[in-house]
Amino acid sequence: MSDVRIVYRKYGGALHWNHPGRILGEDEHGVWVGVPGGTVARKGEGPPVTWKTAVIMLFPRDAWWTASFDSLPKRSEVYVDVTTVPEWRDGEVTMLDLDLDVIRMRDGRLILDDEDEFAEHQVLLGYPPELIAQAEGTARWLLDAVGERKGPFGGAHLEWLAMVT
Repeated sequence: MSDVRIVYRKYGGALHWNHPGRILGEDEHGVWVGVPGGTVARKGEGPPVTWKTAVIMLFPRDAWWTASFDSLPKRSEVYVDVTTVPEWRDGEVTMLDLDLDVIRMRDGRLILDDEDEFAEHQVLLGYPPELIAQAEGTARWLLDAVGERKGPFGGAHLEWLAMVT
């Protein structure tokens, strides 16, 4: 296991969520990273935020998303950010957060979040048409995959989560 810095940026390069994690391993779904309860994160240059519960993060090798699998008592079970493909270098994984999020709550509800922010940033940050199309297509795919518990969204995170809780 090795430490990694997780860095989300917004289109244009502005720093977004960033925090440490520990690489737990890899499988057919990608690289799994543990973020234990008590981890201190920051949103941009904002004040430190201490996460109370453990999270397992999945960074696929060639997909336009990253996933977080929350431990109890969080009400969300799966939280997937639509992003650019994660890039690894010099002890850091980084990607651009493209606003849209697919969330599966523990009661089974499925939410597509931040559509308003996505629409606003298309204009404000100047998203190119191909980026908009890729983000929208990824969100549609995720709604199906997360909702139907396909691939890594069907419990693959449980063995990894047991390593950090």
